[in-house]
Amino acid sequence: MVSRVRRMSSRADWAILAGILATVLASGAWAEAPARDGARTATGQATGTAPGQVTTQAGRAHSDNNYVIGAGDSLEIDVWKEPDLSKTVPVRSDGKISLPFAVEIQASGRTPLQLEEDITNRLKDNIKQPIVTVIVQQINSQKYNVMGQVTRPGAYPLTTTTTVMDAIANAGGFKDFARKKDVHILRGKPDGTQTRYKFNYDAFVKGKNPQTNIRLQPGDTIVVN
Repeated sequence: MVSRVRRMSSRADWAILAGILATVLASGAWAEAPARDGARTATGQATGTAPGQVTTQAGRAHSDNNYVIGAGDSLEIDVWKEPDLSKTVPVRSDGKISLPFAVEIQASGRTPLQLEEDITNRLKDNIKQPIVTVIVQQINSQKYNVMGQVTRPGAYPLTTTTTVMDAIANAGGFKDFARKKDVHILRGKPDGTQTRYKFNYDAFVKGKNPQTNIRLQPGDTIVVN
């Protein structure tokens, strides 16, 4: 009788162990399925997509399409399954980039999505159904300058909305003998002339003339006397 109970217990243990193993194997297969199918991860980001990129319905990633490419920017050009054509290229001073087959293409003034389409059309004569991705790796074209009596004068990237106050803060603030009432913003015009805006810091911090804290545009120069 005792031996029969022991045999039944042993069979029950084996049954429990087999059930545990089956559960573990099943859960492992389920966990691997999203990666194979290209589904999103737990963070909601599509697998294989770098942070800050946008994924289209076709599964291609590209930079924010609101950005307009300019001379000096660095672009990553990726042609799917064509490693010889995939490279990082600078936008030249004439606004163009050079690629094999596509020769020279105008990049300045185009958004990443528009440039993807341009390159795709140029590659169709040599590649069947090319899939092109354009990512802005480094922004060098949109800058503003801060000169004069600030802690860190120089050129700064204009990648977000920036006001005169923001720019002065980015430059480390005023030096001790800066004339805070005498700040000027110089803005170039297409005809080669300049528009000059005046900014009185002392008045602004007292709540006067808030409209003088203007948004900067690419190429603006702030002069602190």
